[in-house]
Amino acid sequence: MRGYLASSIGVATAAVLALPLALPTPAMALASPGAAAPVTPAGSTRSLPLAPLGPAADRTPGVPGMSASPRLPETQGLAAREVSTFSLVGVVWDDASRRLDGRVQVRTRAVATGAWSPWQDVETHNDEHVADPDAAERGSGRVRGATAPLWVGASDGVEVRVQADPGAAATRAPARLPSGLRIELVDPGEEAPASDPDGKNGAPGDDKGEMAAPGMSMEAAESSAANLPHASLGASEISALDKADSTADAVYASDGELTAAARPYIGPRPRIVTRKGWGADERLREKGFVYTKTVKAAFVHHSASGNNYACKDAPAVLRSLYRYHVVSSGWRDLGYNFAVDKCGTVYEGRAGGVSKAVLGAHTMGFNTDSMGVAVIGSYSSTSPPAAVVDAVARLTAWKLGLFGADPRGKTTLTSGGGNLYAKGRGVRLNVISGHRDGFATECPGRLLYGKLPTTRTTSARLQGRP
Repeated sequence: MRGYLASSIGVATAAVLALPLALPTPAMALASPGAAAPVTPAGSTRSLPLAPLGPAADRTPGVPGMSASPRLPETQGLAAREVSTFSLVGVVWDDASRRLDGRVQVRTRAVATGAWSPWQDVETHNDEHVADPDAAERGSGRVRGATAPLWVGASDGVEVRVQADPGAAATRAPARLPSGLRIELVDPGEEAPASDPDGKNGAPGDDKGEMAAPGMSMEAAESSAANLPHASLGASEISALDKADSTADAVYASDGELTAAARPYIGPRPRIVTRKGWGADERLREKGFVYTKTVKAAFVHHSASGNNYACKDAPAVLRSLYRYHVVSSGWRDLGYNFAVDKCGTVYEGRAGGVSKAVLGAHTMGFNTDSMGVAVIGSYSSTSPPAAVVDAVARLTAWKLGLFGADPRGKTTLTSGGGNLYAKGRGVRLNVISGHRDGFATECPGRLLYGKLPTTRTTSARLQGRP
């Protein structure tokens, strides 16, 4: 995130930021009676409005020989308070077309220890992870501006501060925050009910051969997948889970035959934890599915939600991201087509069928004819584990192969606007690209982006290409 303390603002701005890093427990205000959303097995979302913080923004001039103090950046926040249990936070606002230019910080109180975390930064520039400007999803009237989400683990206390960028001191331009700022507190709940508005568990009939693990808990299944040794490239990788009987309540989407490519240049299908497997509440998303003609490219992202999670908790993180995208941000479904946790487990993202060309909301302007793969975590200063790079290579080898795309090649996508390119312009991109290739963003993080050349090579080899 770019710096936001201009030297010309000096001590005045620093004073606004010098808010207490810790408040005694008695100073915390209990939530208003009846305001808290109940914690349910399916999860919950609570939205709290932010209010102005700090001293008055202007100092009235008039003292002879003294100039007026520069206008201080607008600051809003929420005093420390006790709330119902949550695990993920983010800030949203009314107008999705407005950017939040400034700094967002939160600190939270852990349920397990009762200790407050230090102040943590929340990534503010999240407007590029959305549907294209003219997509029906953007015109629903429900879409809001939003920061990236931040996973904090089970917490029952929160404090928030948001400060606008100081602006240009020479012009004394007032710095303003978007209207309607509020903090979203998301509880992932347990595994969601099996209710499905389409009657297809988010995977239309193309996915025959989905495999289940009858009688196995999600925690055990996820742990098994995370700890499964990787076979050598092109070799068979079969576990007891792949031999389970087929069922509509699939925990894993798999053809049950993870051998070398069955046809030229289509990689072996990897094990994919289905939406049922990670506990998606299908009642949250919009009914029906939206498809494009093909899949010509894969955009690699990071969720920017932090790395402070255990792999066994990845399904809960994904349920929280899903809630944040749909309930808080107003999208029709989870934005990404697939997700990968830091242990290399692959998850089905947006509903519609893992082998189909499902229209996502992950790379504004380039969602058509592409797929979005989000690695759960933040990889600007943390290097992705080898299992992550391997998983992305395996996933892209299979999915891109279904549509005849060479992971080492380039393709042309038509810009839908709202990005680095004019709407309607054909743009030449790598078949496996980072989000930053199509938008002015740090995503997927410098260190994950640096692994994409290796990912392309490995993916092509898995497809059986010479």
